[in-house]
Parts: sequence; structure tokens; C-alpha cells
Amino acid sequence: MVLPREATKVLPGLYVGNYRDSKDAAQLERFEITHIVAIHDAARKLHPDKHYLCVLASDSPGQNLSQFFPLCNDFIHAARLRGGSVLIHCLAGMSRSVTVAVAYIMSVTNLGWKEALKVVKVGRAVANPNLGFQRQLDEFEAFKLVEERRRLQERFPSLALAPSDQAQCQRMLLNYQSMIISRDLCEGRCSLGQVCPTGTCRVASKRSPRRKASLKTPPPSGNSSPRMLPATPSAGRHRFVTPCSAPASRCNSRVDLSQLQDDGPSTSAPGPGPSGGLHRVGSFSNGGPVPTANRFGNPARPLRPMASTQSLVARADSLRGGPSLQSLNPDFVVTPPSTPRPRIRRS
Repeated sequence: MVLPREATKVLPGLYVGNYRDSKDAAQLERFEITHIVAIHDAARKLHPDKHYLCVLASDSPGQNLSQFFPLCNDFIHAARLRGGSVLIHCLAGMSRSVTVAVAYIMSVTNLGWKEALKVVKVGRAVANPNLGFQRQLDEFEAFKLVEERRRLQERFPSLALAPSDQAQCQRMLLNYQSMIISRDLCEGRCSLGQVCPTGTCRVASKRSPRRKASLKTPPPSGNSSPRMLPATPSAGRHRFVTPCSAPASRCNSRVDLSQLQDDGPSTSAPGPGPSGGLHRVGSFSNGGPVPTANRFGNPARPLRPMASTQSLVARADSLRGGPSLQSLNPDFVVTPPSTPRPRIRRS
């Protein structure tokens, strides 16, 4: 899609362009622009010698642009009746500015919004309002257009522009049909895989595009995540794992599962860990237990030694409240379960 190099003429004294055209003083002088309608997120006056109407609106389907149609119509029509020329521009000159131009053409002629859009497309092939603006134009034509035409006629009784505007629109519609036949324009219904002559068709692919995996190596753990972690520990059982930056001789071989228990509220402020911001979970190295701290700054608790089978049986009897099995039968000996003998496959 190639944007036009300059603003395009739609009607006598009415031009549609983009933000670059609005800054070009030489172009404004060549087209004798006296009034400018700026429609974008940061619309402001750029030339002190021009009359401005700044409309703050985003190019999103949810933006209510139809509420500004009467105000823009009054500004544009009053300037044209006084012999001035109006430039309507947004950022790209495709959606917002085209929508306002189509609404004005509908209000001063007997065309509907689809025919008015064709008039704009003849001079500006990239004209393509988003679906939300097209829906607003359709609702404007169905419910508010008759009232808007009556209001404009009462406010501006002069009919000096009506014959020339109507004749210009009819010529544009004839040119539109010939340009469609010659494939210089499209009606926005290019099929999948077909090259759009204007590059404005937004045909969704049948398959969602796959995002390629990033080939870049991750940055160091100290600055790897753009998110800011809270300075105080949050409630819950969330744990964050960071890569170990210690030498190979001190690398973790076993994770201390006791650290996964809740440590309770901590009064000490967490300090920076060995990996740049988070403490490692306590672990064992080849030389024995390593004194580490958890992510809340509390000292790591050592692992409890594994209890024997006899102590487990005695503990179970004491909790049950009954006599011990060994007291009832002195010959009772608790033995660990025997290891199953491997099965020998005979060939």
C-alpha cells in the first residue's frame, strides 16, 4: 500500500490528506488551504495563519466519531461558502479523515454513505474507514441524515454549492466504475490470495500466523524481567526460581523441600540474593548443607533426619493411646521390608 504524496481533491474547496500534508506549508499554499480539520489523538494548531478545528479522536472501532459530524459539517460548509478551501486530515489519511469527509458529502448531496465513499476513493484509493466507522456512517444515514440535511439548509440557506457538488459527485461515480473495471481500484472484497490493487483489503487469513521463536539469548538474571517485583513479600505460596550464578563446585544438587513451607511473616527486609534480586532456595552441595536464605531473608531450616521404622511404630502406638506391640510381645521385632528378588528370565 502506497500513500499519496499529497492531499487529494474530493470536491471544489475540499481536500483529504494525512499529517504530513498538514505540515507542508508549500502544499497548503499551492492548494490555497485556509481552514484545516485535524482529527487524531494529539490534534493541535500548527500554522498560525490558518483556521483550525481540532478533534481529539482515536482510530479505533469503539471511538464515537459520529458525534462530531454536525460540528465538522458547519465548519467545512461555512468555509467553502466564503470561498475558502478546507483540508481534512488525520495521521494516515485513510480512516478518520475519510469518515468525516463522507459524512459531509452525504449531508450536502443526495448520496448515501457507500456512494460518498466511492467519490472519495476515486481521488484517494487508500480511503478505508475501519469497521466501527463504517457502522456509524450506516447508522447516521439511517437515523440522522434527514435531520442533518434539514439543519444545514436552515443554517446555510445559500444553495451556491449544491449544483457543482452534485455534478462533481456524478462524474466521480462514473470514474469509479471505469477504475474498477481496469483494476485500478477494488471494492474491498478481494479474495484470499488475490493481490489487492490498492493494498487496503483487510482479508483475514484462514490460519492464524505463527510467531517465530526469538533467537536472542536471554539477558542476565539481574535485568531479565521488565516487571517490578514488590519490595515486601506477598501473601500466598508463590515461589520464583532463578538460575544459579555460583561456581560449578557449589551448584545445587538437591532442593530443600522444607523451604516450600510457609515461613510466616518476616520482620527483616529481604536483601539481594546471589542471582541479583531473588534468594535461592536452600539446598545441599557435594560438601554438605549450605547455609542459605530463602527469598524472604529468613535463614534456611535444615532437613530433619529420616525416622527409623521402629520409631514410627512406637509413635503410632503412642498416638493411638494403646499398649505398645513390643510390650505385649517381647519377641516382636520390627524389620524393614525385604527387597524383592529380581526375576530371572529364562530363554
